[in-house]
Amino acid sequence: MSDATGPSPDDLLAEAGALHDDVVALRRDLHRRPELGLDLPATQARVLDALDGLPLSVATGEGLSSIVADLDGGRPGPTVLLRADMDALPMPDDTGLDYASEVDGVMHACGHDAHTAMLVGAARLLSERRGDLAGRVRFFFQPGEEGEGGAPRALEEGLLDAGAAGAAGGEPVSWAFAIHQSPSIPSGLVATRPGALLASADVVLVTVEGKGGHASMPHEANDPIPVACAIVGALQTWVTRRVDVFTPAVITIGRIRAGTVGNVIPERAEMEGTLRTVAPRVQEEAQAAIRRIAEHTAAAHEMTAKVRIVDGYPVTVNDDAAADEVLGAARWLLGDERAVALPSPVMGAEDFSYILQQVPGAMAFLGTRPPGVPRGQVAPNHSNRMVLDEGALPTGVALYATAALRGLQRLGR
Repeated sequence: MSDATGPSPDDLLAEAGALHDDVVALRRDLHRRPELGLDLPATQARVLDALDGLPLSVATGEGLSSIVADLDGGRPGPTVLLRADMDALPMPDDTGLDYASEVDGVMHACGHDAHTAMLVGAARLLSERRGDLAGRVRFFFQPGEEGEGGAPRALEEGLLDAGAAGAAGGEPVSWAFAIHQSPSIPSGLVATRPGALLASADVVLVTVEGKGGHASMPHEANDPIPVACAIVGALQTWVTRRVDVFTPAVITIGRIRAGTVGNVIPERAEMEGTLRTVAPRVQEEAQAAIRRIAEHTAAAHEMTAKVRIVDGYPVTVNDDAAADEVLGAARWLLGDERAVALPSPVMGAEDFSYILQQVPGAMAFLGTRPPGVPRGQVAPNHSNRMVLDEGALPTGVALYATAALRGLQRLGR
């Protein structure tokens, strides 16, 4: 896309900047009233209201509170998908902001409210530029990213089909793009990479079965708690000594539950954690190691360990050409210094991975670190004190729009 065939970077940034107040207001509304999982009726209604009046064909999900909205350009062509997730996390909001969550125990701690607001802004911006579009832009507002698997459910409902939003004609989706904000990255900076961007995420469940008894006579019982602790330590040793650091794995046991009172040795200890990898071979080896270490460590203490591993989100793999195209779009829009190719994957996980298994595309991070906050002091995503720089949101709006414009132009050649 050049100045001769479309808008300039200054045009797009100015148009996105003009939407700043509306985008921030929508983001704050969503932040005050977060919802969990696949059923987000209030969030869906608020987004539909924000889209009202735009020249879009709109459909809502059948088994989830999704929104699919299509914008047809002035000329026929391919279809590109822009995605934002809408769900929150089951945790308290301790930010102290005047627009903090009004729902006890629920918070937008991963910035999905910002993603949604930016995508609505992009829908408004691109609606004003229908004449620049040779094809269709599909805006996908997704519930259930935080562990509920909203993306594969939407795929089952025909997300990528030509008529997903009810409009006649058009082509199926052939390219997809998503933004994820990050307070760990300087505000306004865009970062992505070709290949693996985010890890897979499996759930690890281990139950160590011992023998209960009185705390004063451990020799007459068989205490599962120290064995559970030994398993945790052995898993960390396995990661550091058996996994190539250039194809990383992370095993974290985030919850251990055992016992009821301090003077009773319990019969069992239950552990729950996560396994994250960026390579199928390492994932397979790690799953086998978890089973082997847990079972054999327990057996060494005359106990048993039951291991269950639940496959979670797959690795988020950016198409090489799509990642290069997004970086090129960011450099064109923002300048070389604000577009960065990441040297390695991030060990978080995303269900946008399912969409990228079906069509080429990419995800990029948008930096939202609040001004004046050193990196080491920032509250990251999934923190109960996570805050983001709303001044970066117009950059996200412009990046969504630029990715769509450039994607349609390239695919239509």
